[in-house]
Amino acid sequence: MIKVYAYQKCDSCRKAIKWLNTHNIQFEEIAIRETPPTIIELTSMLKAQGKLKSLFNTSGMDYRSMGLKETLPNLSQQQALLLLSEHGNLVKRPFVIGNNIHLLGFKEAQWEAAFETQK
Repeated sequence: MIKVYAYQKCDSCRKAIKWLNTHNIQFEEIAIRETPPTIIELTSMLKAQGKLKSLFNTSGMDYRSMGLKETLPNLSQQQALLLLSEHGNLVKRPFVIGNNIHLLGFKEAQWEAAFETQK
């Protein structure tokens, strides 16, 4: 089952969920603020994405208020993943994982390609 970590007030998350419903793709929606992705899921996403910074919601208020622009480069991978697993607001969303799917954010063409391989 595909997991979609989303925030109800996030426009990209709403578009992504609408897209999934339109394409009749079953998924489990998880409130990212209350239940952030696990370290295992974050590690899997990192392997798929390649860059640690890509996992972060760099435009979010928490990212700015925690000064992560300056401190993130000095954190170990383990420290950064732990931070993400404890603070769902820091995670780029929607965060979609499962069935060999690893998506961050919502870009329709990217989603089309990723789910095409699932058919």
